[in-house]
Amino acid sequence: MKRENPTIEICPGITRRTVANGKTMYQMLATLAAGSIMPAHSHPQEQIVHILEGKMRLIVDGLAHELSTGDSFYLASNVPHGVEVMSSTRVLDTFSPPRNDYLAIDEEVRHGAL
Repeated sequence: MKRENPTIEICPGITRRTVANGKTMYQMLATLAAGSIMPAHSHPQEQIVHILEGKMRLIVDGLAHELSTGDSFYLASNVPHGVEVMSSTRVLDTFSPPRNDYLAIDEEVRHGAL
């Protein structure tokens, strides 16, 4: 039986839903509203950003990269990055190692703790 994963708000206008995970990988679908902003942050996981649809500006270590439908971008671990969303966008994000922090939040929401 397939387990339905909850949709979690990361910041105003940006949500994520876990798609799949394993011992060494984690994948999520992010939905970003036009005009939303994800502040600069970093994490120990490597990340591949793949734009399913839409357009956004990925700011990596202070340098802006405009990405649109079909584009992908690799982010090394611990590199500061943020997002400015130019039009409604859907992104498939893959992380390695897994985002255990996100998986823990999914479990808390499933069990009504959040």
